[in-house]
Amino acid sequence: MKKSELSKFNLPDVPGVYLFKKGRKVLYVGKATSLRDRVRSYFDDDLIATRGPRIVDMVTKSDRVAHEPTPTVLEALVREAALIKKYLPKANVDGKDDKTFLYAVITKENIPRVLVVRGKDINFKQLTANSLQLTGPVRNQQTATCKLRAIYGPFPSGAQLKEGLRLVRRIFPFFDTAKPVVATGKHHQAKIEFNSQINQYPRSSIFAPIGQNMEQLKMYRKSIRKVMLFLSGRGKELRRRLEKEMREAALEERFEDAAETRRELFALDHIQDVALIKDENLAQQGSTLNPNSQGRTLLRIEAYDTAHLSGTNAIGVMTVVVDGAPVKKEYRTFRIRGVKKNDDIASLKEILSRRLNHQEWQFPKVIVVDGGKTQKKAAESVLKEVGVIIPVVAVVKDERHRPREVIGARSAGISEMDAVLANSEAHRFSLAQHRRARSRLVY
Repeated sequence: MKKSELSKFNLPDVPGVYLFKKGRKVLYVGKATSLRDRVRSYFDDDLIATRGPRIVDMVTKSDRVAHEPTPTVLEALVREAALIKKYLPKANVDGKDDKTFLYAVITKENIPRVLVVRGKDINFKQLTANSLQLTGPVRNQQTATCKLRAIYGPFPSGAQLKEGLRLVRRIFPFFDTAKPVVATGKHHQAKIEFNSQINQYPRSSIFAPIGQNMEQLKMYRKSIRKVMLFLSGRGKELRRRLEKEMREAALEERFEDAAETRRELFALDHIQDVALIKDENLAQQGSTLNPNSQGRTLLRIEAYDTAHLSGTNAIGVMTVVVDGAPVKKEYRTFRIRGVKKNDDIASLKEILSRRLNHQEWQFPKVIVVDGGKTQKKAAESVLKEVGVIIPVVAVVKDERHRPREVIGARSAGISEMDAVLANSEAHRFSLAQHRRARSRLVY
């Protein structure tokens, strides 16, 4: 297909999903905040540099573009996943398998949970409605087999899936605990109580004591069914149900219920505003530094490094690279507090743990650490402890501190060059910050 042919497809400037096709065969599925601008970006002169030969080949073979507008960007995200699952387009899944993708799942429990898991933790050999199972460690080293009620995905971007679920939870509250909601343990129950108080979770009276608040439990399960409709990409059907609920509640003079349903409907139509604020901030950063970045998903990488001076004044740094360009206003410096000796592993764990406490900071697509498999595993252990799924890449150096090997770049979906550039920027910044140790605010 040529760029001159795009006009006949009447692509609108609205959110939605697009499908590159050859005849009836779907070659690729994508999502967009603007269908018109996003599809146009596939015909830029630098396409092979920004997207690679696989996408160039797909565009060349295609002869038409189908599209489906959605009311919100968030709905485009879940619709994209549903269509990828339906068509398995070669350009989306070629070279990958179920183990590399991320999925949203609903547990088959008395009090269902909504979890984000990797394909490797799902038993795809038993894909029946009553026998979906998690088979591997799922967050916080939860190893018990857990039956699933439903599975949604694959989702190409873990960061976007988590952001999407965070937004969905603001409309339809749900539990996402690593252990079943009714599991024992002071820490587990304290976390639920705390998150319930700040409206991150449903009211804790739903399960304490279980069985004595059936009305609340019934309402929670109803909310989960709404989440399931949304995640399956059936936003129109969900809206129709909500409108029906609102009318019935009003007729029966249950005005509080009618008002709550009205709130849910309003949030569905306006929730994209929250997500788009972050997207716009990143787009502005990326377009300033890389004029060809508009209209496509920006690659955000965070890199970490530590520095010592004669065993004292240890610091750690976080740098941010978007589409190969540094975003210096988002750099952070951490003074190492809990490590007495030159322990790079312990220092890495400390700075990464403290960074993850700042959930208001945009999460990256990939994390890059300085070191080998040990450092990579250390970072992954911290992420697992807090239930965050972000791939980690490690850059191994030789005796002259030159990159010798890159571990995990391919599985993380980035090039080795991207990893090396991010690592080099983190090392440069850590040395510069150490020289001016107390001249800047630390976190």
